[in-house]
Amino acid sequence: MKQKILYEDNHLIAVNKLAGDLVQKDKTGDKCLIDDLKLYLKETYNKPGEVFLGVPHRIDRPTSGVVLFTKTSKALTRIIEIFKKRDIQKKYWALIIGKVNNEKETLTCYVAKNEKQNKSYVHSPNYPGVKFAELTYTAKQVFDKYCLLEVELKTGRHHQIRVQLSNEGMVIRGDLKYGAKRPNEDRSISLHARSIQFIHPVKKIPVSIIAPLPISAGWHPFNKLIKM
Repeated sequence: MKQKILYEDNHLIAVNKLAGDLVQKDKTGDKCLIDDLKLYLKETYNKPGEVFLGVPHRIDRPTSGVVLFTKTSKALTRIIEIFKKRDIQKKYWALIIGKVNNEKETLTCYVAKNEKQNKSYVHSPNYPGVKFAELTYTAKQVFDKYCLLEVELKTGRHHQIRVQLSNEGMVIRGDLKYGAKRPNEDRSISLHARSIQFIHPVKKIPVSIIAPLPISAGWHPFNKLIKM
């Protein structure tokens, strides 16, 4: 677990989630990051009893990248408020199949989650249960078969990047659920939670956390952009 940690202080801890890792337990019963982190905190700091770990946000199981947790209830309450007010910058890198529509574009639509399928769809604004979704993407590198996008989320909806890009004909590599024709070898999708930036909820200082790219899922040509 220690090698996955990107940031840690008395209030917060952030890890670089591997594709395939669960943030928290689901119906599969598979091991999750929450359990691993609680064990790490318990053993590292000799904590007695149950270890507190707040979960202000999550990313999808096949997605890699930075996930932020809190070590105190005070930090959790304040971070949730930061997310609610959108006073946090979340950037993702997405490797899409084919050509990008525009070099830079803001996408807006209304999406609703289908619980049975665990999948989101774009609908009209008056469809029951829809939520407004907004993101901005910028093309970072273009190749013959793929394009690397940097995506900044303005809202946080279920599968938002996956459904919005797919709706525009820009399918993420390996994402069978949203239109890819073949899976990645490791069953991941080429979507990486690259960075988050915010004002620390307790210390009131700027925090910027960046997650290195995976070595799989087609990311290797872009490792030279690691400091960008």
